[in-house]
Amino acid sequence: MSTEIVNVGVAEYFVTHNPHTLASYGLGSCVGVALYDDRRNIGGLAHIMLPDSKSMSKKSNPGKFADTSIRAMVDEMERLGSKRRDIKARIAGGACMFTIPGATNPRNIPGPCLGMQIGERNIEAAKAVLQELKIQLVAEDTGGSYGRTMRFDISNGKVTISSIKHGAREL
Repeated sequence: MSTEIVNVGVAEYFVTHNPHTLASYGLGSCVGVALYDDRRNIGGLAHIMLPDSKSMSKKSNPGKFADTSIRAMVDEMERLGSKRRDIKARIAGGACMFTIPGATNPRNIPGPCLGMQIGERNIEAAKAVLQELKIQLVAEDTGGSYGRTMRFDISNGKVTISSIKHGAREL
């Protein structure tokens, strides 16, 4: 097990080549994105809050959005020596945590998760950025209506997802 646990909070990301465990707690509608270069043991974790920075006038926090945080992590990993072709991704979260009575989702489909669909939009945005950057998504634990904790051990690339409802599993 790694020696130090680094908490990656909401709207933050952290990239390292040191043998830390990166952890994001309380992934509800937020999405955790773990990027890893197993050839060089370089990795990063983002706790993405919103899908897209384009509609925001103030963009001072790149960790907040899928489009900016994933790009920032890849740039930082490349500065540490990673090659983009060697980076793989795992994602978790994107749950629908709340139902808004009387609201309709963007597709006007009735169902248990009505409202702004932030979780679903975060998942879609993260996948779109990964595809655009040609980073392979190798595993995911997304959707549903429950929160998750994501732990990422940089020393070996192991990503563990845990939740009260579903226990723990490795991605």
